[in-house]
Amino acid sequence: MTLTVRLPDKLEQELTAYCTTYRVTRSEAVKRALEDLLKPAAPGKSALDHPFIGCDKGDGSDVSGNIKRLLRERFRRSRR
Repeated sequence: MTLTVRLPDKLEQELTAYCTTYRVTRSEAVKRALEDLLKPAAPGKSALDHPFIGCDKGDGSDVSGNIKRLLRERFRRSRR
């Protein structure tokens, strides 16, 4: 299947840097990212249980203002 996606300049630069560092094609890097995003965290969970999909619960909280904190917490949990 072929999929066309428009990327912002900054994201395209980051993708190019990733591909250069890990010596993979852009297609391979995107496939890896999608597989990781869509992979269930545990049996019985769906891709929609990913911690950053649907973060905005509509309660008026500032998700963008909390993203760094959320990422740090997630990173710390994954390193244990």
